[in-house]
Amino acid sequence: MKILTFSGSTPAEALKKAQLEVGEDAMLIETREIQKKSLGKSALYEIVVGIEEESLSKPSPRNKEPLAQQRPLAQKSSDVLYNISEAAKQISKIAEVTEEERIPRHAPAAESEDLKRIKDEIEKLGDKVKLIQNMFWDEKSPKTSVSIPSEFAEIYRLAQQSGMNQEHLDEIMQLTLEHMPSKMRENSETVKRYFQVLLRKMIPVRLETPPKMGGKKVVMLVGPTGVGKTTSIAKLAARYSYLLEKKYKVGLVVLDTYRIGAVEQLMQYARMMKLGIETVVDPPEFSSALNSLRYSDYILIDTMGSSPYDKGKIEKIYDCLRSNDTDYSVDVVLVLPSSIKYEDLKSTYENFAPLGIDTMMFTKLDETRGFGNIFSLVYETKIPISYFSVGQEVPEDLVVSNSDFLVDCLLNGFRKGESS
Repeated sequence: MKILTFSGSTPAEALKKAQLEVGEDAMLIETREIQKKSLGKSALYEIVVGIEEESLSKPSPRNKEPLAQQRPLAQKSSDVLYNISEAAKQISKIAEVTEEERIPRHAPAAESEDLKRIKDEIEKLGDKVKLIQNMFWDEKSPKTSVSIPSEFAEIYRLAQQSGMNQEHLDEIMQLTLEHMPSKMRENSETVKRYFQVLLRKMIPVRLETPPKMGGKKVVMLVGPTGVGKTTSIAKLAARYSYLLEKKYKVGLVVLDTYRIGAVEQLMQYARMMKLGIETVVDPPEFSSALNSLRYSDYILIDTMGSSPYDKGKIEKIYDCLRSNDTDYSVDVVLVLPSSIKYEDLKSTYENFAPLGIDTMMFTKLDETRGFGNIFSLVYETKIPISYFSVGQEVPEDLVVSNSDFLVDCLLNGFRKGESS
């Protein structure tokens, strides 16, 4: 085998020179930075490749693609990273299979030669994946005020693709780089674990606590049309009435008299669960409705859905809260869909904020793949999360909020069967 070296101002440039000179059969042995970028000087990288003598003697076909189909190196780099990503997924699947397909119990404890060979090949492929990813990260890393090291590439991409606000992501990466022990930066898994811990600490949640002895909890759900407030009220009512250790008395109040269907739906739930229900048309009736349900431990209030920009309807909800002359304080929960982008979540929050939002509840988690938008809103507003709605089933598809659940969704995706 003949060993050759090629240099360039970037790893990709050096790699391109090697490809043009010796073709695609060369084996990449090593890549290193031999001169750092400084004022007036560009960086210099060197790659070492090996090629069999017989391959070297053959003429190297150049520019196999027609000129019109050839692409710039940067675009080819994107393809390389995409293919590498697919390879990484395959590695994970193969690794899972080899873990599951252990040698039968009656077989000798020592691994078979075939299994050892498979594992060796997986490890070699994994090393090559990381090597190539790191080579291109310096060129493809985002242009931010924070320099993102290559070992952070995987976690950065996951967070960015989740829909997290870029400014928030940069702040978190800065915190991570400042405080993470250097020993933890040795591989992407330890980086990911540290990042998970940091995110968990940054997500405020409201713990579910029962009413105090002799007291009651009054909870009002507000939010835009179609977000699932009525179904969420039914889930909460079923939870408090039947699913907790103590079976609490629950009463319902409906402010949403604009939509006959919503009133009928909640009344049907009330009949099924044998709950008291009151309707409110005008704000002065609000206190009377609360007093009519004074025997309840929980009073749940469903409000009319409205566009975040329909200030008239939001004002009417505010008038009900202002007219409350009972001794009961109302906990206002803003219900938001997880399936819209961060900017829309923030705009909706700002328009409902005059109602005095105490907690937030996120619905439709089963209809999205990105959860960074939720994290960014909570991070920005510092308003805690109380519940997640993960489907349409009553009462099963309700999750009491915890930071572990949201971070797992953000980094690994939502898995319906593992949400409870």
